[in-house]
Amino acid sequence: MSSTIKVLLFTGSKPLGEPLTMTRLRNRKPTHPGKVFRIDVLEALGVTISDAADMMQISRKHLSNFVNERIACSRDLAKRLALTTDTSVGSWLNMQTALDVWEAEHDTSDNYEQIRKLAC
Repeated sequence: MSSTIKVLLFTGSKPLGEPLTMTRLRNRKPTHPGKVFRIDVLEALGVTISDAADMMQISRKHLSNFVNERIACSRDLAKRLALTTDTSVGSWLNMQTALDVWEAEHDTSDNYEQIRKLAC
């Protein structure tokens, strides 16, 4: 969808006119964190999924599902990724959140047609 940013232009200490509304469209789907791990870590270092799974103490199948973008990055997996790669838990969870938000904003399924707004 879009994010709206309001900008107020100033000259000296006085505002110039009305606030300007700028819209930034997010057309590109964010990259799945599993793809980032596969390309930037596994392929770059020449490490197999099996070896990485052993280092992270998870099953090869679980890591394979992650790097092949079949499952999301959970808190537990983000912690293991961060410890294994000397990165932050937040970096992995932020990638997953950006993807989740994009997918929710671009969901065109019929699941939400009957939802009504609350009256205040």
